[in-house]
Amino acid sequence: MNITQSLTVIVTGGITTKNAEIKGLGLKTYMISQKTTTSKNIGFTHEDFAALLDKYDYHFSPGDIVAGTVFSMESRGALIDIGAKTAAYIPIQEMSINRVDDPDEVLQPNETREFFILTDENEDGQLTLSIRRIEYMRAWERVRQLQAEDATVRSNVFATNRGGALVRIEGLRGFIPGSHISAREAKEDLLGEDLPLKFLEVDEERNRLVLSHRRALVERKMNGLEVGQVVIGSVRGIKPYGAFIDIGGVSGLLHISEISHDHIDTPSSVFEVNDELKVMIIDLDAERGRISLSTKQLEPEPGAMLKDRESVYAQAEAMAEKYRLKLLAAAEGRTLEPEEVVDLSDLDIPSALEDGDEEGAIATTEE
Repeated sequence: MNITQSLTVIVTGGITTKNAEIKGLGLKTYMISQKTTTSKNIGFTHEDFAALLDKYDYHFSPGDIVAGTVFSMESRGALIDIGAKTAAYIPIQEMSINRVDDPDEVLQPNETREFFILTDENEDGQLTLSIRRIEYMRAWERVRQLQAEDATVRSNVFATNRGGALVRIEGLRGFIPGSHISAREAKEDLLGEDLPLKFLEVDEERNRLVLSHRRALVERKMNGLEVGQVVIGSVRGIKPYGAFIDIGGVSGLLHISEISHDHIDTPSSVFEVNDELKVMIIDLDAERGRISLSTKQLEPEPGAMLKDRESVYAQAEAMAEKYRLKLLAAAEGRTLEPEEVVDLSDLDIPSALEDGDEEGAIATTEE
């Protein structure tokens, strides 16, 4: 072979091509430079050259992540040089975890980046690549980390269906079951809404990403709530097993067994939707996003919730204090002593105003 200047040799598996725009074109290009001004014969044939390439060829397998350079852009994909004998190909649907309409949105000519080998060589010796798979792998890794940290994330609702709402987290499609949507409006009205969310299930093998809006709200609300606290809420819904009470934007369950000491057949015989109630918090379950409520524990006499609801509300704080004292005694492993139960109505409580400041104050008792 006579070489008097830089010569580019392109090996195409025995197929000579005019340009590099054909899928399957070999991309191994070797430059042989001869700086001498005189011609020189070299005993190195094309077959020798191909054998040398085979000797140092790398083996690529599906699942490998390799570096590649964008060699040629096409309308529905791109040719990528990853160092194989034949150009690898990435179709447009494998360019991103998100929708791509044009390869130029993701790739640029001569750009070098990582690619996932999606399939083995086809009959033309060509590998199929993916960026989408890499993004999926890293997205699942990220959401697993967020779940482990019990993080709250935010996302816009992009669709709803009969079962709930759909959002995107790190590019993955997440599902919020209807039972975990805590909002006063219908779920169809949530389209475009930015919601705080907690993770319920992250399962890459089953391709399931389930989230809870209710749990995120309950956790935030729980920062200002505690067991034994009396709150005011309104009846949001009634079921055979209890009533759902809205307390400041989050829903708590007043179970049928916690309505009264007396037996009741159904919660609807006691409450109506939109009734305003005083209830006491008896359990906060941040893990499941649940708040359990009671009016039974506020009854000064068994059945008072059914006979005289206003008397229950009037003595709610005093009954709640007794409940908290019982919890404290139980936590300390002892029985609540009678003298610990104090009826505030029997105490002579001094004024909160300093002496002499009473003048001009509004009287609250009759003489």
